This record gives sequence, structure tokens and C-alpha cells, in this order.
Amino acid sequence: MITRNLLYLAMLATAAVWGGSFVLMKDAIAQQDVYSFLSTRFSLAALLMIAYRPSVFRGLSFKFIRQGVFAGVLLAGGFIFQTFGLANTTVSNTGFITGMYLVFTPLISLIILKRKVLIVQWFAVAIAMIGLILISYNGISIGTGEILVLISAFIYGAHFVALGEWSDGKNTYALTLIQILTIAVVSTIFAFINGFQLPPTASVWQAIILTAVFATFLAFLVQTKAQSVMSATAASVLLAMETPFALLFGLFFNNDPLTLRIIVGGSLVMFAMGVVIWSDREKKSTS
Repeated sequence: MITRNLLYLAMLATAAVWGGSFVLMKDAIAQQDVYSFLSTRFSLAALLMIAYRPSVFRGLSFKFIRQGVFAGVLLAGGFIFQTFGLANTTVSNTGFITGMYLVFTPLISLIILKRKVLIVQWFAVAIAMIGLILISYNGISIGTGEILVLISAFIYGAHFVALGEWSDGKNTYALTLIQILTIAVVSTIFAFINGFQLPPTASVWQAIILTAVFATFLAFLVQTKAQSVMSATAASVLLAMETPFALLFGLFFNNDPLTLRIIVGGSLVMFAMGVVIWSDREKKSTS
């Protein structure tokens, strides 16, 4: 139970890191090509992970590696579409539309895998979506950026489901690294096709280092481990706290206004998170 509680807290910390990374990424991709940014970020994260545990690939089965690569391809697609979308729309729009994975995750789980989603978890998804709307919806005009981010939200939903199926908690480090390596390879191929660009400024290097270590290496390690003990729907609701955290970072660092809608919306997402944690514990205790 202690380990499970720590994973809930770690997922919350991951949501905070991802929420803060939006601001860093927005500034960085204004100076560096999207593919080059993703290539540098994920290559650095992969190198750090290999350096920390050089024997990580020893004894892995072909099936395990194949599953990790497939999950990595999904993540690569999600990041590429989201980052291109972010370059063509606002941070708040990106945060709100990305949160649509809340809806896509249980739908994909239900339709593709025939996995039953608890009614209380559907309730939590609905409450969280209402919260996200209150927080960041300011009348979205559907353009290229918004469509790209919506596609990324669907792909992220598919990734939640895939990771929930394949993460058993035994080879968390290896599964995380295979995913990150896959993203590094995919983004590097596209980067060189389009003309690879090194980070042009110290601020871009700073964004790459911070996102590589905290928003990639540590964050995906936590997510992969957590999804070995909780459902894909539960994980998606917990990580939906990413949007309220993005707003909080905006309040502190960009002097964004604090409105009643933000307070109510953030409270609803936190309530949904609490419902999911409770339902996950109830399911665990009765299984």
C-alpha cells in the first residue's frame, strides 16, 4: 500500500513536471526545429539512462522489445503531433486539447480491448473534462494547430492503453528506455531529412536538459511503473493534473490572472483525481 501511495504522489509530480515543460518547450521550438528539439531531448535522455544502467538490455525477449518499440512509436507520434500543434496554437489550447486523452483512453480500452471501465471512473473522466474546460477553454477556433494536438491526444490515449497492457512492473527501466530510444530514433530520422539543427542558444540547451532529465527520463519511468499497478483510465485522470499545473506555473512565472473559473476547474480536476485513487483502491481491495 505504501508503494502504491508513493506512485500516486509520483504521478502527481510527473503531471507537475509536464505542466511546467509546456512553457519551456514553447520558447525552445520558437528557436529550434521541432524534430531537432525532440531528437536532442530524447537522445540525451536515452544516453543518460544507458550510462546509468549499461546492462539494461541483458536478457530481454524479442516480444518485450517489440512491445516497447510499439509503445515508443505511439509516444513519438504523440510528441511530434503535439509539438507541431504547440508551434501553431497557444499553450492553453494545447493543454486543454491534450487533455482529451481523458476521453480517448477509456474509449480505446473499451472498444479495442473490450476492457470494462468502472462507472465511477467514467464519472471521474467527465468531472475532469469539465474542470479542464473551465480552466483553459476560451473559445477555440479549429485550425491546423488544434487539429494536430487533437490527433496527439488520441495517440496518447492509445499509449496509455498499450502501456497498461504491457507494463508488469518487473522491467520498468528497460521498457522506459526502449520507448525513449524509439522516439529518439524516429525524431532523429525526420530531423536529418528536414536538416538537423543544433540548439542555437543557451536557453534552448537549458530547456532540452531539463525536459530530458525530468520530463522524459524520470517522468516516463514513473508512468511505466505506475501503470503496472493501476488502470489506463486511472493513470490518464491522474496525469490530467498537468493542465492545472501548467496554469499554476503561468500564475507564478508569467503573472497570468487567477480567476474563479481556474479555481473551480482546478478543484474539479483534483476531485476527479481523488475519485480515481479511491476507485482504484476499492478495486484492488475487492480483487
